[in-house]
Amino acid sequence: MPGRKKTKIEKAKQYLKTGAVVREDSDDELGDEDLPWEWIYPEDDDVQQKTPSKKRKAGDAQKQPVGARMGKFECRLGDTVLLKAESGGEAWVGLICHLFDDEESGEKLANFMWFASPSEIRNKQKRRMDALPNELYISPSWDDNPLTTINGKAYVVSPEYFAKKYPKGVVPRNSQHYGKYFVCRRGCNTRTATYTDEFIWEDVYQGFDNIPDLIDLVKSQTKATRKGRGPAKAGVTDFVVQDDEDGEPKTPKKRRKIDAVTPSRRKDLKDLSPRKFLTPTHKRIVVKKPLEFTPLGTRVLAPEVLASPHQIARNQLHVSSVPASLPCREDEFAEVYSHLEKAITDGTGSCIYIAGTPGTGKTATVREVVAQLNASVLAEELDDFIFVEINGMKVTDPHQSYSLLWEALRGDRVSPSHALDLLEREFSAPSPRRVPCVVLMDELDQLVTKNQSVMYNFFNWPGLRHSRLIVLAVANTMDLPERTLSNKISSRLGLHRITFKGYTHAQLMQIIESRLANVPGNIVHPDAVQFASRKVAAVSGDARRALDICRRAVELAEAEAMANAAAGPDAPGTPSKSGRNKPELVLKRPAREGIVTIATIKAAIAEATSSPLQQCLRALPLAAKVFLAALLARVRRTGIGEALVGDVLDEARNLGIMSQLAGVHEILLGEGTEKAPAVGATPRRTKKAPTAAPRVLGMEAALTGLAEAGIVGVEARRGERARRVRLGVGDDEIVLALKDDEEVRGLGFGS
Repeated sequence: MPGRKKTKIEKAKQYLKTGAVVREDSDDELGDEDLPWEWIYPEDDDVQQKTPSKKRKAGDAQKQPVGARMGKFECRLGDTVLLKAESGGEAWVGLICHLFDDEESGEKLANFMWFASPSEIRNKQKRRMDALPNELYISPSWDDNPLTTINGKAYVVSPEYFAKKYPKGVVPRNSQHYGKYFVCRRGCNTRTATYTDEFIWEDVYQGFDNIPDLIDLVKSQTKATRKGRGPAKAGVTDFVVQDDEDGEPKTPKKRRKIDAVTPSRRKDLKDLSPRKFLTPTHKRIVVKKPLEFTPLGTRVLAPEVLASPHQIARNQLHVSSVPASLPCREDEFAEVYSHLEKAITDGTGSCIYIAGTPGTGKTATVREVVAQLNASVLAEELDDFIFVEINGMKVTDPHQSYSLLWEALRGDRVSPSHALDLLEREFSAPSPRRVPCVVLMDELDQLVTKNQSVMYNFFNWPGLRHSRLIVLAVANTMDLPERTLSNKISSRLGLHRITFKGYTHAQLMQIIESRLANVPGNIVHPDAVQFASRKVAAVSGDARRALDICRRAVELAEAEAMANAAAGPDAPGTPSKSGRNKPELVLKRPAREGIVTIATIKAAIAEATSSPLQQCLRALPLAAKVFLAALLARVRRTGIGEALVGDVLDEARNLGIMSQLAGVHEILLGEGTEKAPAVGATPRRTKKAPTAAPRVLGMEAALTGLAEAGIVGVEARRGERARRVRLGVGDDEIVLALKDDEEVRGLGFGS
């Protein structure tokens, strides 16, 4: 009868006759997805059904399945199946190479050899223009996915077979095989965009026995010869199909674990030439989408700016100057590089926690590693990956990290809450087409939230099977996860920790000398470099601080040289020790001017370690300094820590009149008030004089600025003169900062 279903014997005969590629079952769609998946073993199905499941359990544990069943749906080794794709995405087709149980999760998994569509070729220039509408390429890429991701049977045939079966060139929409028939006539490596010679699919693949030959064909003609890539998990040897004595195909041998493959470039990491370091603006990186991170700020200087050795030295010692290589961080570079390369190659998630004090080269090392990996991608030595940098100092809310990550993955900008839902769904669902994503979370200390959800999610997502997310968390403290997350949670995250220790004085000397290697004139004395390195190493080992001190010392030496040059060659120098105790004082000019010595380094360190409050007090305008002098005088006279604003203004008026400072008389007591009396004279009240006390110019603005800076505290009320004001800092700090200030000499700061 035409409508009669085929028996199992007829199905087996057709399978042996035509092969798995064109085996059309009536039950090629999944039914109730709530049913459990069951293994199909080499024995006859009827015999297995008669055997109780409890009795078969012990024996099945040592057997390898040849298929899987869920309700009426069946799939076997060598079958091509559809996998659940993202909404609106293209169909994902895979060839079942191996079936096994996952020991960790207990799930039933399948290893698929993937077919790639023409749109998945990243290099658009190498895409073939003769691709058919339903054409797929067999690719040398494999992935493990649960059986629950299978969405039905797929049929891969040659164009000739498809044209014979469907002369109109399309599958009718009312057919049960609509959207399930594909043609394949080439293999393709999507990473290198290299194709195999055209073939007839039925000639190169007739079933499970031909998988090894198919793999050899695709690998040999598409340059897929890198280590750690095969039809099984990364780090597992390629399987070998065994034939039984009666010629029936058997499942592969049990996969044998081998040690993790060290990247082939690991041995050469310490010998990397500086010329291979590529900044994001290098012409080689423009070939593809630029790296999604903000590079270290670099300045473009005009040629005339670098006219003198001092200017060249200042430019080289600036923290924004990106060196060709990072000295003294070779071991840390190799460790980060090997972990990143292995995670990208294996297609697995990973989380690396990098800790160290500020200025130890953490972020710079990671960026150099990413640049080297990107160069490997351009050289077709590594799979492509996405890179995004999330800096905790640049986001106003830690939850914006979700939006930044989703925008890097999909290019869409959504709200943080929506992005979190999308990321949870993205990393939880299997996705054989997912490109690895490397996330640099810099300044992780600033991404701490009340419930620590941001930190937990970014540490937890890499552990999901299909996330392919690699997180590089950079922080200044080693125990940040333990302090913010509970020990039970942090222990399950599987963080790989790398510690960047502070630089020693020898390493700091090497860093500074490498920056000054191309500076002409030897303007920095080696003893000065050693002195600065030892001072910084004894405190923090911060390379940025050492560079800032040396750079400031160069500025001081340059200013000294310019001052001596402006004075002329006949200007007297400093008295020499040989001229002391002699009738005639012998003055000797320095033999070499503008050289950074230990004394210059000491002066730069003194500037760097001085109190910021004193620097702020010294930089105050004249009116603010006069107001502080008046307030100090009023407090000393009354013995009370606070005073009325009106009394302070009167005190400022009297101090200004009694002082001999020209700036105070010309600026603060000049035009705009009643004419000031002569210096030393007592002001006399006339009939035309106002009854209110006169004001000193700029006092109200000075009071407002001092209050905003926190130097004084002022009472908030309507009456300006009736407000109370008091010092917000110690009076000794004010005296120490202004006692040598020529601008306010004689106003009471010297006592």
